[in-house]
Amino acid sequence: MTDTASLGTQKTAGVKPLVDIQGVHKFFGEHHVLQGIDMSVAPGEVSVIIGPSGSGKSTLLRCINLLETISAGRIYVHDDLIGYRDVNGTLHDLNSKQIAAQRREIGMVFQRFNLFPHKTALHNILEAPTQVKRQSKAAARVKALELLEMVGLSDHANHYPAQLSGGQQQRVAIARALAMEPELMLFDEPTSALDPELVGDVLNVMKDLAKSGMTMIVVTHEIGFAREVGDTLTFMDGGVVVESGNPREIIANPQHHRTQEFLSRVL
Repeated sequence: MTDTASLGTQKTAGVKPLVDIQGVHKFFGEHHVLQGIDMSVAPGEVSVIIGPSGSGKSTLLRCINLLETISAGRIYVHDDLIGYRDVNGTLHDLNSKQIAAQRREIGMVFQRFNLFPHKTALHNILEAPTQVKRQSKAAARVKALELLEMVGLSDHANHYPAQLSGGQQQRVAIARALAMEPELMLFDEPTSALDPELVGDVLNVMKDLAKSGMTMIVVTHEIGFAREVGDTLTFMDGGVVVESGNPREIIANPQHHRTQEFLSRVL
């Protein structure tokens, strides 16, 4: 770990974390994917995670969003223990309704866009607020159109996914996640499936979202984004946090040889 405090730590000193990850382990059979992860993210912070394939980055996001269950440790989001309730020190699984309620507060954008192919961009965004939150269609439509304008696609509301480029589909996916008004946004390599010329539009939407004060955890290989937008940068390898701190300092002067090797390959 680097000794230098990150900018994110400086600007949020004394602020209670919105995300608090404590000693998290995850096994898939005998494969120990996460090996005691400790991490915290303050409200409004942009926390960027980098590392080689298989380092556990995506698994960590999936554990935060309850798409995977952890094998040990605890994850808190806004003081809520994710996936469990604590009864006198003993953890009990939440039921499916309780898990769904927690998941509603956490938006997630994946490598693949996962849009409904038979629904327009507008109706992809309307689906969750009307079906899950039971918002009126009129109110949800107003919000959805605002979100499409925010991601630069107000003139594509009636386009189907097949009529959109990959970058446009990913921006619709971001708008869809935001429609649930989450307090935390998770991005799992959101530009990795895009052609290079389409990456910038998606990153610009994410930069605007960061400026708005959204708390974000971003798994990415876009080092420029980490340098420009990130408040903290975490390098993971082999299921552990190798180095964490100020993105600009780590990128310019990584302290651990594994971080040095990784950055030398991707920069």
